Amino acid sequence: MEIPWTIVVEPNLLENPVAEPGTGRMETGATWVTLLASTGTLVCCALPIILVTFGMGATVAALTSSAPFLIILSQHKVWVFTGSAMMLALSGWMMYRPGRYCPVDPELGAICDRTQVWNRRIYWTSIVLWGVGFFAAFFALPLRLWLDS
Repeated sequence: MEIPWTIVVEPNLLENPVAEPGTGRMETGATWVTLLASTGTLVCCALPIILVTFGMGATVAALTSSAPFLIILSQHKVWVFTGSAMMLALSGWMMYRPGRYCPVDPELGAICDRTQVWNRRIYWTSIVLWGVGFFAAFFALPLRLWLDS
């Protein structure tokens, strides 16, 4: 009996399976949320300290009167920074976890590669923003007071 069809298995498929369904979209969304959270730490805690340091206290007063939620965020800055650090850790794990693969299809693989490059750029920008905010919120004022004395 003759078989009318043949099965062709590409070696690449065995070594590089298709990425998990929906992973790219979820990863991209998490990366943008992380960028938003790390930018929020700058606005709530770092920006007022930097403005006051440069002698723009009136600007901070105007900013907090037009956006009073900044005062609440700055009062709870430990929680704000802890939450954003947890989101950064989750986003980093989603991007750099073992077993992540792009599809074998050349078109989809190229799109996946470009998405990963942009996700990493946004992620590392978020890390830098978070670090600047953390330094300004927790170390800038004590450092300035120590240097003034």
